[in-house]
Amino acid sequence: MKFYVASGFQNKEAVHFVSENLIEAGHIHTYDWTKNERASTLEELKAIGEEEKNAILASDVVIVLLPAGKGSHIELGIALGRGKKIFLYSADEKVNDFDTTTTFYHLQEVEQVIGTLDELVDRICCFEKDNNVVKTN
Repeated sequence: MKFYVASGFQNKEAVHFVSENLIEAGHIHTYDWTKNERASTLEELKAIGEEEKNAILASDVVIVLLPAGKGSHIELGIALGRGKKIFLYSADEKVNDFDTTTTFYHLQEVEQVIGTLDELVDRICCFEKDNNVVKTN
């Protein structure tokens, strides 16, 4: 199964944890944006944006780790528009706080996982098994 992890730079360690565990389970990470430095030119932004967009399109599932910024929410929109399965992770119930949540967090394609990163990885691996998603490595 191919996956992409969207989040903000503040969550790089969590992105690494999820990615490394899914790779160990035999899945393919379509693009690791955490290897980039912050872009300093418009050309760099464009190149990174193309890589991220292509990685989302190539993925079977997209994982969004909250809290996330504007780029991650655009990635969420691309994934929704392409009918991708989305796992939305939050360590706590703030994701469902009516004053701060968004309608898109509650769509059928979005599966919320609230708890630990280990629970997130387990849920993604169960999804792969339950839905006969093919491992691609």
